[in-house]
Amino acid sequence: MTPTRKRRLIAVLVIILGVSLASTVAFRALNENMLFFVSPTDVRDQALPAGKRFRLGGLVAPGSVSRAEDSLAVQFVVSDGAASVDVRFDGILPDLFREGQGIIAIGALSTNGRFEATEVLAKHDENYMPPEVADALEKAGHPDSGP
Repeated sequence: MTPTRKRRLIAVLVIILGVSLASTVAFRALNENMLFFVSPTDVRDQALPAGKRFRLGGLVAPGSVSRAEDSLAVQFVVSDGAASVDVRFDGILPDLFREGQGIIAIGALSTNGRFEATEVLAKHDENYMPPEVADALEKAGHPDSGP
């Protein structure tokens, strides 16, 4: 093998190694930042680790909203008709948040099994529901699951 071919081979191998390393770093970063949608039934059936961030979706259970008088803390229950999850959120809720409303809460489970939300999103009109929430409610047999 001539010295020129040897240099070219080394250059090609270094480029392939660099692209492989960059791709691996990019895929790992993307995978760690993905937030998966989970319904209350999935929370009940799966052993989700405490601290793992995900999106919890369902309906706010009637009569479950309780607000702290001295802070912005709110506790409520999210249900999909088959299971429910206690949620705690410390912040300003969307204007459309109310009991019976379809919501998506972003956060993680605490060690005691309560969902600690960092963000709460409410559907923006009476006809729209996020597809993941509608599918989960339909699977649970909730009668008002259609868009």
